[in-house]
Amino acid sequence: MFFLALSPILWLVAALSIFHLPGHRACSLALAIAAAVGMAAFGMTAPHMLQAVLEGTALACWPILLVIIAAIFTYNLSLHTKGMDIIKKMLTSVSNDRRVLILLIGWGFGGFLEGMAGFGTAIAIPAGMLAGIGISPILSASVCLIANSVPTAYGSIGIPLVTLGNVTGIDATKLAAYTALQLAPLTLICPLLMTITAGGSLKALHGMFLLCIASAAAFLLPELAVAFFLGPELAVVAGSIGAMAAIVAFARLFPLNDPAYALPPHEDKAAVTLSQGLKAWLPFLLIFLFLLATSKLIPAIHDPLNLIKTSVLIYQGEGGSPYTFTWVATPGVLILLAAFIGGKVQGAGTGEMVQVLRRTIINLRFTILTIITVIATAKVMGYAGMTHEIAETAVAATGSAYPAVAAFIGSIGTFITGSATSSCVLFGKLQTDSAQAIGAGPSVQAWIAAANATGACAGKMVSPQSIAIGAAAIGAAGADGKLLHFAVKIYLPFVVIMGLIVYFGQWVIG
Repeated sequence: MFFLALSPILWLVAALSIFHLPGHRACSLALAIAAAVGMAAFGMTAPHMLQAVLEGTALACWPILLVIIAAIFTYNLSLHTKGMDIIKKMLTSVSNDRRVLILLIGWGFGGFLEGMAGFGTAIAIPAGMLAGIGISPILSASVCLIANSVPTAYGSIGIPLVTLGNVTGIDATKLAAYTALQLAPLTLICPLLMTITAGGSLKALHGMFLLCIASAAAFLLPELAVAFFLGPELAVVAGSIGAMAAIVAFARLFPLNDPAYALPPHEDKAAVTLSQGLKAWLPFLLIFLFLLATSKLIPAIHDPLNLIKTSVLIYQGEGGSPYTFTWVATPGVLILLAAFIGGKVQGAGTGEMVQVLRRTIINLRFTILTIITVIATAKVMGYAGMTHEIAETAVAATGSAYPAVAAFIGSIGTFITGSATSSCVLFGKLQTDSAQAIGAGPSVQAWIAAANATGACAGKMVSPQSIAIGAAAIGAAGADGKLLHFAVKIYLPFVVIMGLIVYFGQWVIG
């Protein structure tokens, strides 16, 4: 029964890693396998199977796909209005030291893009920018793979952790806080690793050590504060803003003039005015303000908006509960509103913006199918009892040591799907079922569930999707092998450290 329960996941591993099928095809077939096995081997009825698929589709569309489409649309609209050109110009005016720019663009701005958009933008855009200002293309992609690791759990306005909360029934704010704690040591390490990679040796830390520590701390502290008190939506956004501020401040106060790391001088260009800068950043600033205004910090706005919702019982079998559609106070709606207002201020007409949105949806059509089918697969597996069967076997094999492998399982989910959100959907319930099987209390169950999101951050570095995005961003066809070889060397120690943190941390949390 264990291998039958595992069959959709085994198929995904083979389809994506060996047969190199596109995600939408692999996941569609995984759904078919899950449905067949659920009905033939686990006693699921056809109506219940269809209801599980429908509930998975609802979860995929609202809020997950809504957030992804809105976030990518915001970025595409910034490209259309040339606002992104202004942002790029502002970032690259800080220093001509490639180590500083790698941290500013890869770590700071990359984290901001991950928090706002996610979905590969935090690798593609910074890597392309770094290569465009004269940094080695392979190096540009490599440092962005490192930078994109720890923010992944909070990508696309926190959608992986929000989804994990929906799947497991655990409060998303608690999951966000635990994930931030688990990732804290690696968050402090990332800027150091990026700088060492930038220079090819430990010597690259000369003159950069304090800046690395400052940028890591300025990222981590706001992230922890927002995760603990507000939840996952703005944690990485706040952290990345803190990191960019710290990097710019250090670069201005303590300018570096090491010829070994200096980029070739560029032609002087007119300085960006305050008005230009504000217009360029306006969509992202509005997203931040809208999400903050509708957060739990401001109950006068948050509470009435969250009453605008509809609850529907989609899955009517055992374990089913009403699924709630929150119509206004949901990140996707707020992001779309911010994007349209920002685009209008930047001079785009309504018709232009609708066309950009239309192109965004068309370009994401295969991704939309992938996410719907992978979430529907997870719902079928969960309601059929397949996920529970896998969890029982995992616990039987590892016993009380299960928490040490929880993050590794999360990383496998992201390796398979390329998405922390999909990993949380695939394995979130497995994590809590496994935690219950070893007798963990509610807090430790949440801690182990959070480990799935933590592990997803490590898996993001070696995901074939991330590697392909990095190679495409630098225009280096065939560089996938080099990038994967590099990323694996970072992934392995990361996932070991994560396992130790989760295992020993359970005693503190418990």
